[in-house]
Parts: sequence; structure tokens; C-alpha cells
Amino acid sequence: MNRLVGAHILVVDDEPAIVRAVRTNLTRHGFQVETAASGTEALAAFDTHHPDLILLDLGLPDTSGLIVIRHIRSRDNVPIIILSVRSEEHDKVAALDMGADDYLTKPFGIGELLARIRVALRHAARPAAGSAAVFRSGDLEVDLERRKVTVAGEETHLTPTEYQLLKVFISHPDKVLTDRMLLQQAWGPEYGSEAHYLHVYVARLRKKLEADPQQPRYLMTERGVGYRLLSDEH
Repeated sequence: MNRLVGAHILVVDDEPAIVRAVRTNLTRHGFQVETAASGTEALAAFDTHHPDLILLDLGLPDTSGLIVIRHIRSRDNVPIIILSVRSEEHDKVAALDMGADDYLTKPFGIGELLARIRVALRHAARPAAGSAAVFRSGDLEVDLERRKVTVAGEETHLTPTEYQLLKVFISHPDKVLTDRMLLQQAWGPEYGSEAHYLHVYVARLRKKLEADPQQPRYLMTERGVGYRLLSDEH
């Protein structure tokens, strides 16, 4: 089944106006929509309907959206996009660290929401991360079997640490990755607070991969949260 056609989306929010607007627009674009107004209803709907994607508010009447993320992540890798009025950086970081795939702050545009949904569904429909031998985006090409990185047809040498960090990004294209997630996956589980390491190596990667490191095409900064590798599908 093509998950982009008629995909089943669960909208979890206790604001009727938001639910009504999102459901109307998603239905108009061919998605099947279920709704829930609390964490308890969300988990019951998840078990019943097995949605392809979840849109989740963090401020629910009976529990935190973070608890909902934790319960779902213990059982499934379904894409989760947070829709919340909470714009503080620590709220975004907490949700992403817990396992959310993306974060939109209310109020948001329907066009942007639809774009984020399409990207998340395409990634969910892909084979398991790492199964593709070659990653391509724009002028960037990474041959994972040969450990070869080229930019505009020219081979670029990366240090082992730079290459390991790039592999983490490639495993999660278009997904916001927090500093903590990147540190633990690239350096090891004992890391998490050494953000200065990460910032130095991202700057090095940009110098080697970007035509203009000050206006990056691939490695985008999510201010106060982390980074995102943009693919051609974004």
C-alpha cells in the first residue's frame, strides 16, 4: 500500500477548533482521519486504528503528550509530529528526545503541516535505515559501502568522526535531531552534554560539504534544539 495515498492519521488535541480545521484540510487532501481529545483516548485510538502518522498536542487534559510519546515509542515507530503552543526550546528538545519526529508551533500554516506530513510518511515507507547503499541530495553523494563522499563530482575527505556524524544524519534525513541524540549516536551513550564537540564538527562538515557554509543547503540549524539534514524530498 502507498502510505501517501489515503494514509490514516490520528489527530490528538483537546481544542475543537484546531481538530476541526486539521481534520477538514487533511480529509480534503485524501487522508483518513481519527481524532482523540486526551492521552487516554489517544492510546486507545492508536491500538484500535493503527495509524500511519500521529499529530500530537503536548498539553492534554489528562496527561502530558510526552507520556503518550513514550508509550507509543515502546511499541511502534509510527511517525509523530508535535503540534503545540509551547515554543520554548526545552519543550521541543524533550519531545524530540522522547522520540517525536518533528515539531510545529501553533499557529501553523496548513501548507507547512501537509509538507511535514508528506515527508514523514515518505520516510516511514522507506526500507530500513542503512539499507540504501548510496545517499544523494543535490550535489552531495555518499557511497556508504565504499565510504566515499563526493560534492559536485569531486571526492571530499572526511575524518572518521566527521564521517560517523554524517552517517547519523543520513540515517535520519529531514528529521530534527537534538544535540543529545547526535552526540550519543556519533560519539557514544556516555556523551550528551558536550554540545561544543558537536558544533565544532558540524562546522567542519559544512566547510567540506556546503558551497556556502554560512548559508547551508544540507545541514540546517534548528536553533536551540539541534540540526536537520535536508534531502531532495523535503
